[in-house]
Amino acid sequence: MSNKVIAQDANSQKAGGDTIEAYVPQAKLVGKGMFSYYFWDVYTGELFAPEGTYNNAPPFALRLTYQRELEGKKIAERSIDEMKKQGDVSSDNAQKWLALMEDIFPDVREGDVITGIATKEGTSVFYVNGKKADEVDDKTFTQRFFDIWLSDKTSEPKFRTKLLGKG
Repeated sequence: MSNKVIAQDANSQKAGGDTIEAYVPQAKLVGKGMFSYYFWDVYTGELFAPEGTYNNAPPFALRLTYQRELEGKKIAERSIDEMKKQGDVSSDNAQKWLALMEDIFPDVREGDVITGIATKEGTSVFYVNGKKADEVDDKTFTQRFFDIWLSDKTSEPKFRTKLLGKG
């Protein structure tokens, strides 16, 4: 697996639009990077937090802009696999969360945007191309889902570094 990441001027960019701002006060870009798998650019990720400072706690938002076609079911399956790799996901939660994400994540094509928001209450809110897809009132799910990218146990540490604006 390869991970190609692009550097951006993270401090000067804002969230843009009302979706993120509604949940993340004074949202500004923390960091941005391109996630690639082997030779394929998969998505650009952008992390937003209040004043552009991520403190490993909600509220924050992660916006993924897809660079290629992917099946929603495959996105959900890969998400569960990544959550399991970090440990402490029961088989009951894995089944429940997989079904939930299969309902949330559509098939995507180049240019589609999925925004996940961790609210200050610990819930997750998902938008697809600017339209609300679902809200998940499960703090454990919220933590595990965003840990895919933001935990120090992530399988993609270079991408995490870019999202955190440190590389």
